[in-house]
This record gives sequence, C-alpha cells and structure tokens, in this order.
Amino acid sequence: MKRPQGFDRSQAGPQTRPADSAVSTRAGSDRTPADDDAITAPIPIAVESGKSARSGAASPDRSDIPSGDAAGPWWTRPRAEDTERATPGSATAAGPITAGPATETQRTEPVGPFGRLPSNREIDRALRAARKERARVERGEVRRFTKRSRRRRMIWLGALGTLVLLVVAVAVTAFSPLMALRTIDVTGTSRIDAAAVKKALDGQLGRPLPLVDQSSIRTDLAAFPLIRSYSVESHPPNTIVVRIVERQPIGVVSVGGKFAVVDAAKVTIQTSDQRPDGFPLIKASGSAEDADATSGFAAAASVLSALPPALLAQVDTITAATRDDVSFTLRGSGATVGWGSADDSDLKAAALAALLKSVPGAGRYDVSSPHSVTTG
Repeated sequence: MKRPQGFDRSQAGPQTRPADSAVSTRAGSDRTPADDDAITAPIPIAVESGKSARSGAASPDRSDIPSGDAAGPWWTRPRAEDTERATPGSATAAGPITAGPATETQRTEPVGPFGRLPSNREIDRALRAARKERARVERGEVRRFTKRSRRRRMIWLGALGTLVLLVVAVAVTAFSPLMALRTIDVTGTSRIDAAAVKKALDGQLGRPLPLVDQSSIRTDLAAFPLIRSYSVESHPPNTIVVRIVERQPIGVVSVGGKFAVVDAAKVTIQTSDQRPDGFPLIKASGSAEDADATSGFAAAASVLSALPPALLAQVDTITAATRDDVSFTLRGSGATVGWGSADDSDLKAAALAALLKSVPGAGRYDVSSPHSVTTG
C-alpha cells in the first residue's frame, strides 16, 4: 500500500505542508519561515515558450508527449524533420526556446503504422527505379535466351566481313599499277620466232593482269599458222607466260603444181615448188580428199600419226581411196602395205614391224586384219 505524502515526515526531515495549505497560505493565511521551508517543491514541467497559432496558449514540449494513444491519433503526429529543423519559435539544441509564430515546417502530416506516408515525388521516384530494374532484368533474360542465335549471327557477320575485306583487298591489289603487265614470256616454239610473237602481243603491256584482253591475244596469234593451240598463264605481279603448241607436219600434198607441208588438220605449214624430203606424199582422191573426220585424208593422217618414227621415215606415198581403204608404199624396196581402216592402228603397226624383220624381202604386207597378217 502506497504511503501518503508526508507519512514519514518525522524521519525524513522537515515536515511539508500539503498542497492545499500552500494554496491557503497564498490566499492570505499566516505563515512562518519554517512553514515555507516545509512546503514541498513543485514538480518541474517543461513548457514550450512559443504559443499555438490558434489558441495562443503555451504548448508542451513534443519530446515529452507520450507515445501511443496518449500522444493523440497518428495523423496528428509531427514529422521527424519538422522537430529537427530550427525555426523561429522552436527549441533547438544550440540555444533556448524563443517564442514566435508557427511556421510551415511545424505542420503535421499523416504517418502510417510503419512510418510516415511517402510523398508523390518519392512514389514516382520509386516507380521509375522499379521500372528500370525490371527493364534490366528483362534485358538479361532476353540475352540469356538469345545467346545461341546472337553467337551464330556474329559468326555469319564475321565471315561475311572477312569475305568483303578479302574481295576489296584483292580488287585493290589486282587493279593497282603494281599489277601492270611488264613481261611476256613465250615458250614451246621451234619453227616460230618467239620474238615475233612477243612483238605481236606488245599491245597488252601496261594493263593490270586481270584486264589483259584474251580476245585480242587470240586475234594477234591467229596470224601465225604454225600455232596449233596456246595457253596464257598469269604470274603476278607483272608477268604472263604464253605456252604455244606448234603444228606438227605429217605429210605433203600436191596443190596446183606445188607441194604444201600440212598437219593432221590439213593446215598448210609451208609451201615449195619441190617436194620436201622426209615427208610422205598423201594422195586422196574424190571425197576422200576432204579434211573432215570421215574423209580419206583424215584416215591417212591417223595412220601416219600411229606409226613409230622409224617406220614413218620409210613411208614414201600413202593413198586413201576411202576411209576404210588405206595403203602406202615403202622407200627403197617399193613394197606395198595394205592397212585397211584406221582402227587398231597401234596393233597393226606392231604387226608390220614384226613382218619387216621376219620377211624383209616381201613385195606386199597385208595387216588390215592384225590377228591374221599375210605377205606376198
């Protein structure tokens, strides 16, 4: 049980007079100095020197306002920054409280159960931050799920870029003056003058190698009848090589009282008034005189091409009445050789060589059937 005030006055010290005594004393009752000493000191109450803007009465210090329901509803509680901001008429840690009118910073605003309610600006800022974070996460997910396609696209783009750079580099290098033609080499000539061929191709000098005119080269080399075929090789940076295959003469034909040395295509290599030595005389009459593949001349030329050099040197005159009736005479002995068609010419040539060794004095050798040869 709580003891009333002044119960143990005799033990604790000078007795104090109750509060109503003090009030009555202030009302005009007689008091002594001893009674003044015995009066209990009042409990100090911290008050705010400023007054309310509406009531004008002194308001208690906010730091002494109890929490919970005793402090009033939550929507009337001041903001923390309002209590920390120094304003005229408010108490600060640096000096005493001075009276003054209420300012805008002393207004209160609603506060939620977990703190004060955010302002619209703070809500907008938080929403913007959330949207940025969501966009960042979505970009990361998109990159993660498209990694393979992006890698494949990068590979294709890299290959295409490399190809483009290579083409550009080759084009710039090929068409630059560094690749201009300066040297022409001619090979494969024996009856043709190589210097004359080079002179005929001088019009190509100074051109880049990719721009060398092949049709112009063909026209220039057509002036040389002994050229059977040719090929042009480019040797960067500034040289071309012209490889020539000359026509090989196989015999002599009589044309208008003159003798023309011809090749297997009956192209005239040279002409003379006298029959040249070392070439057989080709006689083909009628349609066999033509130079196409079905003519007698073609059959005779095929037979001469199949003979070995030692046997070809013994042929004096070869006659082709038809493409299946070819025969020739040998020099010195005047023996006749019946050859037949140009088929199996290699086998027939081997059989004839064997017959000339085994029966050298015979007047006729028939090898038209190489598996059954006869002599006479």
